[in-house]
Amino acid sequence: MKRFWRRLTVVVLITGCFFGTQDLLQSAESTQKTEWRAAATSVVITPEKSMWMSGYAARNKPSEGKVHDLFAKVLIIEDMNGQKMVIVTTDLIGITPALRDPIAARLESEFKVPAAALLMNASHTHCGPELREGKATRRGLGGDRGAEAREYTQALVKKIIATIGKTLPNLEPVTLNYSYGRAGFAMNRRLPTSKGVRNSPHPQGPVDQRVPVLSVRRTDGSIMAALFGYACHNTTLSFYQFCGDYAGFAQEYLEADHPGMVALFMMGCGGDQNPYPRRTLDLAKQHGRALANAVEVALSVRQPRTIHGPLGVAMDDVVLEFATPPTREELLKQKERGNKYEKSHADRLLAQLEERGGIQTRYAFPLQVIQFGSDLTLVAICGETVVDYSLRLQKDLKTDLVAVENVEPIIWVAGYSNNVFGYLPSLRVLKEGGYEGGGAMTYTSYPGPFTGSVEKRVVSKIVELTKQARKAAK
Repeated sequence: MKRFWRRLTVVVLITGCFFGTQDLLQSAESTQKTEWRAAATSVVITPEKSMWMSGYAARNKPSEGKVHDLFAKVLIIEDMNGQKMVIVTTDLIGITPALRDPIAARLESEFKVPAAALLMNASHTHCGPELREGKATRRGLGGDRGAEAREYTQALVKKIIATIGKTLPNLEPVTLNYSYGRAGFAMNRRLPTSKGVRNSPHPQGPVDQRVPVLSVRRTDGSIMAALFGYACHNTTLSFYQFCGDYAGFAQEYLEADHPGMVALFMMGCGGDQNPYPRRTLDLAKQHGRALANAVEVALSVRQPRTIHGPLGVAMDDVVLEFATPPTREELLKQKERGNKYEKSHADRLLAQLEERGGIQTRYAFPLQVIQFGSDLTLVAICGETVVDYSLRLQKDLKTDLVAVENVEPIIWVAGYSNNVFGYLPSLRVLKEGGYEGGGAMTYTSYPGPFTGSVEKRVVSKIVELTKQARKAAK
């Protein structure tokens, strides 16, 4: 009897070893077949002292504490060929050349990652620090607010570079999946009236309420990161405390519900969209929960779209033209008769006349396309992009690829990326006028609205870059 049990034990041990070995082989085989490696992390970027805040021209004092911390989030993705892309999302009003350029330069020199593979996006919270030196100088009441903004930006550059450097060695095998949900609090804010376009809810106006989600899962099935977007101004709030607004709360809720996951918000084409209702902290939390719920729905899809490689990246400037600038005489009249913002704008343009001998008539802004195999085209547009670009490109770029490769690609369009200089109107918005059509130029150093070629130039350059990125991704 003892001999029987000894033989049975040996059989069980051998069988167990066999199946254990099979599991290990299957696990190793699964790891080898993984097309991607990735790593993600976040870093606090809340100012350590009171600062002038970004967003609303009517503010008349610096910040007074915080509701929660602001963050920069880093997601690094590498394909099987070793091609990397770095996505940095931020709880900031915008991305400036003073922020992006030194980070891109260090990526190339130190980490051998091309500048074109760096996508920086701002959530456009209006409850963050003012990092644009010129605007801080003009708005600051007391103290050197321009120097304050410059010092914050320089420290932020170092912090983000250090975070990227710490994240790169942690790349591990992952799978990428895409799905989307919907959130309903965004609404077009360009209400047509007999007196022109007014900033007010416009239920019949164009809107894009999809919530695209790229989930990054480890080989054990756990979620490393969720990159998600929404096309809506991040402006529920207008008080004097640092806060990520609805986008900040959505990320906070998702990370609390998924320990170990980094939630990254990437602002869509929300230049002419507002969250409604607005103005209270409870509403910001409510919208944040609605957005987080939409992401949860996307993460729970049983059969999400698997995203394959390789990566292809393309980036280049588009040259946009401004309408004929005002003359010196017209600027002097504006300075005499205008409100304080119009007078300030006239002063800046008169200074251009004195220093340069003329007023700027064109400007180059960066556009970027990142292609994931034949599955996903991620378009990153500069400026406060209106929703027309998202709606148009989702059709134009999809049709283009289907005609060539007979596949159905996913088109994801993000605004507020790489250089948020001001509003980027479509031709429709430009013709209608109003704040996004050209009125907001009063708060910049640009002369006035763009010419009617703006949409054609932007879309043409994006189509060109998309062809380059798709060719590189084959």
